[in-house]
Amino acid sequence: MHHLDNEAERAILVCVETNESAEAYAVEELASLASTAGAEVAEVFHQHRKEPDPAYYVGKGKAEELAVAVADTSADLVIVDTELTPTQQRNLQEMTKSRVIDRTQLILDIFGQRAHTREGKLQVELAQMTYLLPRLMNLYTKFERQQGGIGVRGGAGETKLETDRRKVRDRIGALNEEINEVVSQRQQQRNLRRRLPFPTAALVGYTSAGKSTLINTLSGANVYADPKLFATLDPTTRRVVLPDGWAILVTDTVGFIRNLPHDLVAAFRATLEEVNEADFLLHVVDASHPQVQLQREAVADVLDELGAGDKPTITIFNKVDRVTDQYHLRELLVSTENACAISAKTHQGIPDLMDRVVATLKSLLVPVTLHIPYDRSELVTQCYEYGRVLKADYRNEHIHVEAEITRDLAGRLADYRVAR
Repeated sequence: MHHLDNEAERAILVCVETNESAEAYAVEELASLASTAGAEVAEVFHQHRKEPDPAYYVGKGKAEELAVAVADTSADLVIVDTELTPTQQRNLQEMTKSRVIDRTQLILDIFGQRAHTREGKLQVELAQMTYLLPRLMNLYTKFERQQGGIGVRGGAGETKLETDRRKVRDRIGALNEEINEVVSQRQQQRNLRRRLPFPTAALVGYTSAGKSTLINTLSGANVYADPKLFATLDPTTRRVVLPDGWAILVTDTVGFIRNLPHDLVAAFRATLEEVNEADFLLHVVDASHPQVQLQREAVADVLDELGAGDKPTITIFNKVDRVTDQYHLRELLVSTENACAISAKTHQGIPDLMDRVVATLKSLLVPVTLHIPYDRSELVTQCYEYGRVLKADYRNEHIHVEAEITRDLAGRLADYRVAR
């Protein structure tokens, strides 16, 4: 991956918003993304219109104004808060005589900077190549002239390999094969974890909601936590001991964001499978954010795309130490099923969260009474591993077991169940 030069690139931000109430937030988030990528914001253009212009995104008149601003501010690039069509991108570049990148390229660039493991790098490159393929003819005439920078480093736009569609397709095929190996390895890891007597939970939430801080608070671990966007790309699993002595495995996952690029969701599917495999979800929400509802909806959209929208979920309103409107916080709690308010930083509300985790686990277990023959005594061990054994009575003819066990194990032990 190529890093920014010491001198940050100067960028003009462009945002067209159909929803006036979300306009300020859209600009603020785009500025945060640009800053995370290493750009210095020179100016902001925002426009409210019913729908983006099909040729220039902002309309020809506004595009002409943008060209003047690029010249006046000596901006290095223009960053647009949407995924542009190849035509829109080409027209804006010709009009502004400047490099134009869209929201997808910007997020891919940040992921490219943050990817440190082999798996992360493979997934980011796959997303970059998938994005690049339909734009080869329209974006750049000669990629070899590119000197790097936001949106073109780490693969897209720097080597002769990427100027040839066939070679890009071949690379996509090779990346998919390597990622399939990663998927297989990760599945083996999950199978090993499944042999442990611990249910699993996945931390999900908007980027910078405080997931990594929370997993550190719950487990006593030292997972990297940073207020910048997308600090965590690679999933981290930690053991968390509950008040009743039982334990769960909690996995921290990549943060979501509004309009998360589909190519990125597809490329990171191996990582995001942790969400589907979990027994339940811990949805961490930044309760202090002015657009808290918009962020919650963005997370819900990604979970639906992953097929995990119906999983049992505890909604955790985090950062309550920063909340100034306590009435609004109470409204959020009352209107949200199975929710609690905490501060992962100050540990406020953690006991309530732990109680909810225990209650959620109990709701996932099935109460059973079993008569297990002595020649299948290993099934008693499984009851201890995948549930809570309340009573084990070794009688003459069988082992009488009363327990609360996972639904999966209850199904496998159906032949040994008796009425209570």
